[in-house]
Amino acid sequence: MVRRHCALGRFGSVGSGQILIIESNPHLRSLLGWHLQQAGYRIHQAAGLQQAREFLNRHQPPLVILEPDLPDGNGLELCQWLFQQRQSLVLILSAKDGSHDVVTGLKAGADDYLKKPFGMQELMARVDALLRRCRVTSVPLLLNYGDLSIDLVQRRVHLYGRYIDLTPQEFSLLYVLAQAEGAPLSRSELLHRAWPDAIDNPRTIDTHVLSLRKKLVPTSDGYASADRTDHPSLIQTVRNVGYCFNIDLLKTEGETSETQGRSPLPVSAGR
Repeated sequence: MVRRHCALGRFGSVGSGQILIIESNPHLRSLLGWHLQQAGYRIHQAAGLQQAREFLNRHQPPLVILEPDLPDGNGLELCQWLFQQRQSLVLILSAKDGSHDVVTGLKAGADDYLKKPFGMQELMARVDALLRRCRVTSVPLLLNYGDLSIDLVQRRVHLYGRYIDLTPQEFSLLYVLAQAEGAPLSRSELLHRAWPDAIDNPRTIDTHVLSLRKKLVPTSDGYASADRTDHPSLIQTVRNVGYCFNIDLLKTEGETSETQGRSPLPVSAGR
């Protein structure tokens, strides 16, 4: 049986989320951070893309406040990546106030666009509105199928208590399959759900499924191993349709890893 850990919103109450500020102007960056901290947010700051990437490799803040014109690169490329990963909402702050610039930013995946200079009250209202949008949507934060745990917030997968290193594309594909709870999905449907903005051929799904199968091998000794090919796969091929998640292969709820002498899987999304 699958256990879904859900919350009203992916990120908790409006005033409790993390916000990453990516702004090259140190005075403005500090000013934004101070006001947002006073409102109860946990603030992280980056002066450019390199610092931002280092933070985003380890954390997934609900909101990123982004200056698109950064000294070490184009912030819109980061905006596109965040949108594709469904990792964070993005509020762009830019001195470019032409309608073309606004449209370009929104098409890159930004959720809102605020022109500089701006009033702090307006900024705070926009931040609150964006994070309220997260609160009203019920999202499965953690899926547990027996010995398999899929954590949407941390974007981490554990099988038999062991961390499985997946690419962002592999994680999104596995999450979509697991959410379907055994229902078969076509390649086109998987492509649309896992990577809605991808322009790849649906057959690209086959390559990622092959990689997932190698990484998610359930074995009788309770360990996942890419070297073992003598066990059924967690992802099954459905002829003339596509793929489905093999729920029956995993232990039912109650046959936990702990009873077999292994470390129990995490039971909550910790971030």
